[in-house]
Amino acid sequence: MFRDRREAGEKLAERLGDYKGRRDALVIALPRGGVVTGHEIAVRLDLPLDVIIIRKIGFPGQPEFAIGAVAETGEVVLSDEVISAYGVEEAYIRQEVEDQKKVIEKRKALYREGKEITGLAGRTVILVDDGVATGSTIKAAIAALKKLKPKKLVAALPVAPPKTARELKGMVDELVCLHVDPYFFAVGNYYSNFEQVTDEEVALILQKKVSAK
Repeated sequence: MFRDRREAGEKLAERLGDYKGRRDALVIALPRGGVVTGHEIAVRLDLPLDVIIIRKIGFPGQPEFAIGAVAETGEVVLSDEVISAYGVEEAYIRQEVEDQKKVIEKRKALYREGKEITGLAGRTVILVDDGVATGSTIKAAIAALKKLKPKKLVAALPVAPPKTARELKGMVDELVCLHVDPYFFAVGNYYSNFEQVTDEEVALILQKKVSAK
């Protein structure tokens, strides 16, 4: 479907052409993979780029299986359905939230020199990731961004399963999703190259975008 995250960003930028050069608009990407996709959109649409740092809360023993997420602004979004079905203990969730908050602080220092995310009130925010499965991470991002009072919130995604796409559509002002697949299995299946993005790569991308302003 996509050669890599950059190509996904190129294709999303084509769908988001109405926002090109808008002074009130900016791209907010989800680290780490979403920053590569978001950078491509920001460059092609001539928009500022920033990140919102979200950390997944993983299922006990299966960290890649998200049962929720915590945002850099403190919002915690939990999948009550999964937590209830599997009997995940509250003490485990509390500890995971605290542990992920520590990771967030380290990444905030690396990505944004420890500064808080600001300047979104009254603006159009294009929230970007490289794809979603359950959507826990992007849902936490949406909850956090809404509290910062943007004028319009747009979610831009290369791929999503139908249930998650429906849920996200109800949470934002506009959803741009290139491929909603009823046979969705994993985000990485839609890329020829889905290599892990490092913190250092994210920091470098953000520095380049800032220096290019």
